[in-house]
Amino acid sequence: MHPGLKAGVAGAGAFGGHHARKYAGMAGVELVAVYDPDIDRARELAAGLSARGLDDLGEFLKAVDIVTVASPAFTHAAVALPALAAGKAVYVEKPIATTIEDADKIVAKAAEKGLVLACGLQERVVSRAMGLLDIPEKPLFLEAVRRAPWNPRNTDVSCVLDLMIHDIDLAVTLNPAEALAVEAEGRVTHGPFVDEVSCEITLGDGATVKLNASRIAEARERRMRIVYPSGEVEIDFISRAFRNSTPFPLNADFTETPAGRDPLGASVGAFVAAVKGEAPRPAATGAEAVVALDIALAVEQAAGF
Repeated sequence: MHPGLKAGVAGAGAFGGHHARKYAGMAGVELVAVYDPDIDRARELAAGLSARGLDDLGEFLKAVDIVTVASPAFTHAAVALPALAAGKAVYVEKPIATTIEDADKIVAKAAEKGLVLACGLQERVVSRAMGLLDIPEKPLFLEAVRRAPWNPRNTDVSCVLDLMIHDIDLAVTLNPAEALAVEAEGRVTHGPFVDEVSCEITLGDGATVKLNASRIAEARERRMRIVYPSGEVEIDFISRAFRNSTPFPLNADFTETPAGRDPLGASVGAFVAAVKGEAPRPAATGAEAVVALDIALAVEQAAGF
């Protein structure tokens, strides 16, 4: 039994703040610490949530039972591996790491220790609220567009690892056939990482995935089209237009469900439930995050980056 899990968040930036507030408002969980090498940032976030701000990772890990890693992506392995080695269940924001080698080490350490490992691939939460994950057919074609104006947040990785990875993960969740071929093109405007990418992925069963992601667009655009043997699903996440010609019931008002309104809260809640033994698994596992990362890195390579 876990009468009260002590939670800690590594990373006092925007995402760290989001995670910290989720823990602070969750029953059966106490946010006790925020870790950041910048002690002033750590203390500022922690103070507003009645927690401790720390700049020593070892001290931080001694104080907590579970950890969210919301530090910059290139530091994910450097935080997650010691946390797992110390016996802490870990939720890593996406991407799980920036190299397959590091991602595999994280998954292996979690397995060795018998610990829950989750990743912040929240499209799974939204898709489950919609009913997509219950459709018994595999898509023949999936197209997703995810574009936004420039924001300096998360520029320590490419737009593939920042934005497109969500749609990659959804595509392989709906159709787990192996990715056989990846073609891509992209461009850099702010550097050093690619800011806009289009790609086409051919799966082993002949299905096609076409994705476009940009963080230098003039306006926000987020839409998806999925073609099944029995019909199509089209969603515009900005205008909330929804069309379903398949025979399967989907919830057009998924954004009004608890998970649809708060995907991060649902994802963190699923992680906590898995740690407590109240759920068999988190929303997205570490192993699933590695699959998405592998394809994302292939997209970067195909685009010449």
